[in-house]
Amino acid sequence: MEDQAAKLRQMIEYRNLSVEHKLTDHQMQEKKIARNLRIIAITSGKGGVGKTNFTVNLAIALSQAGANVLIIDADLGLANVEVLLGCSSAYTMMNLLNDNVSLADVILQGPEGIRYISGGSGLEQLADLSINDRTLLINKLYECEEFADIILVDTGAGVGRNVLDFLIAADEIILLTTPEPTALTDAYAVVKACRNYSETLHIKLVVNRIYDEDEGREVSVKLIATTKQFLGISIATLGVVYDDHNMVNAIKKQVPLLLSYSNTIAAKCIRTIAKSILQGRSTKIKRNWRDFLHRLIFSR
Repeated sequence: MEDQAAKLRQMIEYRNLSVEHKLTDHQMQEKKIARNLRIIAITSGKGGVGKTNFTVNLAIALSQAGANVLIIDADLGLANVEVLLGCSSAYTMMNLLNDNVSLADVILQGPEGIRYISGGSGLEQLADLSINDRTLLINKLYECEEFADIILVDTGAGVGRNVLDFLIAADEIILLTTPEPTALTDAYAVVKACRNYSETLHIKLVVNRIYDEDEGREVSVKLIATTKQFLGISIATLGVVYDDHNMVNAIKKQVPLLLSYSNTIAAKCIRTIAKSILQGRSTKIKRNWRDFLHRLIFSR
């Protein structure tokens, strides 16, 4: 795929944007983020594997470990993050296009200090926004880098354009699957679709709802070997989450597992994954939050 940054420069030159709207490679290097912000997209390929639930609890685990975490709900129109947090937002990201709406109006404060932005169904309109509207949206979203260490993007299921845009723009991808054959097939489809657009993918695998260690290992080995053999993509294992009936109970209570059943096996697994993300960081980060926004919004 043609380099996204090159596409951006061509678009800006073609539309004759004013110089203040341009962002050159040199300027990007000059705007290094002191916080070393990481953008992690969490995806699954198949719905119903527990992706949003995992995202919310991972955010809490990361926050409890000292990180400043922002969740962006990019699962368009479903607002599942709000349901799991037991709250609702009056605004979505697209409301930032209104002059009288600030980033503070859009951000929802969640438990344990996590913050949340609803993408809303309006994200589907990104491709139709004018250059000025895209620039306005980006300029307001820039402020996220002032308070976040990690941004978790909860993508939709499947391999549609909106999902792939977030995956390709992110620094890292967490691929969540379950031992079910259909879930594994769809997880492979996600990697294959991303491979069509980028050869430099940083994907880590989490196997959810396993019954024992052997099952988790078997699923990981099978998917990793298949993607390596047929796609030439190396995937690392980030961790596993055991099947836990308390997860269902937490959903019913609309209180995240790490807050309602903090000592259960699934909660311990998620904390271990959070620790690996924070301490076992082997992924080479090449981009930052501003670059992510430009790739996401201007590449459409």
